[in-house]
Amino acid sequence: MATTAVGRNNNGDGEQKKRKKKGGFRTMPFILGNDICDRFATAGFGANLITYLTQQLHLPLVDASNLLNNFGGTSSLTPILGALAADSFAGRFWTIIAGSVFYQLGMVGLVVSALLPSLRPPPCSPPATPCRRASGWQLGVLYLSLLCTSLGSGGFRPCVVMFGTDQFDQETAPEQQEKQGGAADAAEAVAERKRRYFNLYFFTMGVAALLAVTVVVYIQDNVGWGWGFGIPAVAMLVSIVVFVVGYPLYVRLKPGGSPFTRLAQVAAAAFRKRNVAVPEDAGLLYQDKELDALISTTGRLLHSNQLTFLDRAAIVTPGDISATGQPDLWRLSTVHRVEELKSIIRLLPIWSAGIMLATAGSHNGTFTIMQARSMDRHVTDRFEIPAASMSIFGTAAMLVSLALYDRAFVPLARRVTGLPSGITYFQRMGVGLAISILSVAAAALVEAKRRRAAAAHGLQDDPAAVVPLSVFWLVPQFAVHGVAAAFSSVGHMEFLYDQAPESMRSTAAALFWLASSIGHYLGTVLVTAVQRATRGRGDWLQDNINQGRIDSYYWLVTCLMVLNLGYYIVCFRFYTMKPLEMADEHDDRGKECELSSVEKNGAGAGGSV
Repeated sequence: MATTAVGRNNNGDGEQKKRKKKGGFRTMPFILGNDICDRFATAGFGANLITYLTQQLHLPLVDASNLLNNFGGTSSLTPILGALAADSFAGRFWTIIAGSVFYQLGMVGLVVSALLPSLRPPPCSPPATPCRRASGWQLGVLYLSLLCTSLGSGGFRPCVVMFGTDQFDQETAPEQQEKQGGAADAAEAVAERKRRYFNLYFFTMGVAALLAVTVVVYIQDNVGWGWGFGIPAVAMLVSIVVFVVGYPLYVRLKPGGSPFTRLAQVAAAAFRKRNVAVPEDAGLLYQDKELDALISTTGRLLHSNQLTFLDRAAIVTPGDISATGQPDLWRLSTVHRVEELKSIIRLLPIWSAGIMLATAGSHNGTFTIMQARSMDRHVTDRFEIPAASMSIFGTAAMLVSLALYDRAFVPLARRVTGLPSGITYFQRMGVGLAISILSVAAAALVEAKRRRAAAAHGLQDDPAAVVPLSVFWLVPQFAVHGVAAAFSSVGHMEFLYDQAPESMRSTAAALFWLASSIGHYLGTVLVTAVQRATRGRGDWLQDNINQGRIDSYYWLVTCLMVLNLGYYIVCFRFYTMKPLEMADEHDDRGKECELSSVEKNGAGAGGSV
C-alpha cells in the first residue's frame, strides 16, 4: 500500500506539519468531482450498450448478453493489475491518471465507430431487408475500444475510493487525541468519517449514474449514437482535468512495495520450512519493527492462532539472516507479514459471497432492458421512457436509501444496538443479500405476467410487438435491487477496507471489483449453461423473449441467491477479526489486544483497539 515512513526527528516533524496542510474534506470536490464525471461517462456508455449491440450491430440476444457479461467481467478484473501497480511502484494518483487516459482512448474509439458507417452493418427492417451481423473488422474495432475502457477501469476503480480515504488517514495520533480527548475517541471519530465517506462515495456514484441513464440514454435513443457516446467521452476528459487541478492539495502516499511479492515470500518460506515444528510460544517468532515500519504505520498485526502452518515462515533457522543482520525474505518473514497473508485468506470466504450478487445483477443490463423494450413505455401520449432508463428507479432507490441510512436508520439502530455505526458491516452485507433475493423474485413474477399478457393478445410469435403492459411493472425489481445495493455494496467495501492489511488497501478495493468480475463471468457461464440445457426443451433464452422463459431463469437465480445467503451466514459465524496492535507515538511497545467475537458482533468498523 502507499504509505509514508514514520519519523520522529526534526525532518519528520516538518513533514508532518507540511502534510497537515493537505488532505481532508478540502480535497473532496476534486476527488468526488472526478468520480462524478467518470461515473457519468461509464454509466452513460454502458447503460444502453445492449441496444447498440442488438439494434446497430445486429448481434443475437444471447451473444450480446454474453459479450456484455464478459466485458463487465474484464473491466472488473483489471483492477487487480491497477492495484498492483498502485501499491508497488506508481502510487494511487498516477495510476488513476493512467487509467483515465486509457478509458478516454476507448471512448474515442467508440465514438468513431458510431459515427463512421463503414464500422457498422447497414440498416435493416426485417423481413423486407434481412439484418446482417457486424463483420469481423467492425467487431474488432468494438473489441479494441472495449479493451481500452477495461484497462482504464483497472486504473481508477481500485484507487479512487482508497485515494479518498488517504486524505483522512494522515492526521497524527497526538492531533486526534488532543481534538477528541483520547485514543479511543479519536479512533471512533476517524472510523465515523470514513463510514460517512464511503456512503458519500456511493451516493455520488449514484447521482452520476442517474444523470447518465436519463440524459445520455435519451440522446442515444432519440438523437444518435455519435452524440450518445460523445457526451460521455467529453465527461471523461472533464474528470481528468478536475482531478489534476486538485494535485497540490492531495496527500500522495509513497508505494510500500508489491504486496503480492510479500505474500509469495511468506508462502515460499512456510513451504520451505514445512517440516519445522511450530513453537508453542508465539513470542519466539521473528519480529522486526524497522523492517515493517513502512507497511504498518497504524499498527502491526498481531499473531493469531488460525492457519498456523504459515507461522513456519517466521521461525528463524540457520541461514535465514545474513551477517549484516538483514533477513532473506524468501526464507524468513516477520509475524506482521505472516498475518497479512492470514488476513487475506480469512476474508476470502465472506468476500466471495458478493460474487453471486454481481451475477444476479448482471441481467439488469441485458434481459431486463429487452423486456422493457417489449412493454408499453409511454409516460404521456407523446413521450416514451427509454428502455435503458428504467435503471433510474434502482439508482434513485439506492440514493434515497443511502441518504436515509445516515439520517434515519443509523440513529434508530444505535438505540437498539448501542453501536456508533448502528449495525456492523457484517450485518449490513447480510441485510443487502437478503433484500436482493426479493429483487430477483420480483423480476420472475413480473416476467411471468408479461408473458401471459403477450399470450393473451396473440403476440407470442412477434418479437417486435409491444405487449399492452406498462413498463412500470418493472419498477419494483429495480427499486428493491437499489435498496439492496445500498446495504450490500457499501458494507462489502467497508469490510474489505477494514479487514485487509493496511499495506493492501488498493488491493482490497480491487477485490471488491474482482467479485463483480467473477460474478459477470459466472453470469455468462450461467446463461450459456441454461441455453444449452433448455435447447429443444422449452428454450428459456431466445431472441423472441415472448416465446422464451426468462422468468424460469430468474427463479433459478433466486434459488442460487438463497443458497448464497446461507453460505454467507455460515462464513460469518466462523470469521475471526484481524488482530491489530495500535500504534502509539509515545510508547514504542504499542497497545496489543487480540480482537474477539465481541468486536465482530459489536464494535463495528475498525479492527484496531
